[in-house]
Amino acid sequence: MHAYNKTAPAGPQSSLSVDNRGTSSPRRMVPAVAKAVRLLSTLAKAREPLSLSALAKTLALPKSTIHELCATLMSAGLVRRYETGAYHLGAFVMDLSYAFLARTDAISEFNKLSSSPLLPDETIVLSILDGADVVYLACRNGSRGMGLGFRIGLRLPANTTATGKAQLSTLPEERVIELAQAGGLRRLTKKSITKVAPFLQDLAQVRKRGYSVDDEETGDGTMCLGAPVFGPGSDHAVAGVAISFLKAAIDKHKRSVYSQAVRDLAATVSNRLGVPGLSPNLLE
Repeated sequence: MHAYNKTAPAGPQSSLSVDNRGTSSPRRMVPAVAKAVRLLSTLAKAREPLSLSALAKTLALPKSTIHELCATLMSAGLVRRYETGAYHLGAFVMDLSYAFLARTDAISEFNKLSSSPLLPDETIVLSILDGADVVYLACRNGSRGMGLGFRIGLRLPANTTATGKAQLSTLPEERVIELAQAGGLRRLTKKSITKVAPFLQDLAQVRKRGYSVDDEETGDGTMCLGAPVFGPGSDHAVAGVAISFLKAAIDKHKRSVYSQAVRDLAATVSNRLGVPGLSPNLLE
């Protein structure tokens, strides 16, 4: 498998109601953010760097406002200032673009499983991290019924899910602690891990085994085994995949088969994203 890095996240200590934030109506826009987006859009359309005056004229904003926006965006790497004093997009825009494309490609490769014979009875899912949560981007439902219904756009605490743990295990440990302190480790069942130290130990086991386990931590009676999906040039996962099934339906041998299958699946998708030499291609 891909080299694991240190480790990461978690979610709140109180009970959690699952939501789908992508479907909620937008709140009032933040003026400063809206102006920053307009500025970035203007720079993106420009073939050459733009001066402060040109930006002020195009956006109909005071030069002082443009200067403050550019300074803030420069500190984030989103805008670059040239020796001439003109501005254009910064290198971090490419990082954001890469992250988006990597995830888009991951969905495409994952969806090729719809015609694959890989574990047809079980549900297979793909998610990405969003802070202390995971958001599910794709799902192939198996023939077996599940108590927990996965759907595209579903948001769950990363600390309870197999895909979340798999991805968090690739992040630096200090980042995990930071997320845990900010949002808390959330509880969905009595088996959910809500303390930082035990959770870090669990992530250490994920890295050691090469796969993660959600043992009734998201839903009673269900188990999920997950593994991280990588893109080229990074030890941090760009997504996570998991096989979900009824705990009572498998024995020790099947669990071993499933754990290898999910690792092979993650490695295959990673390989398709440009990470070489991880596993045989399952999707051929």
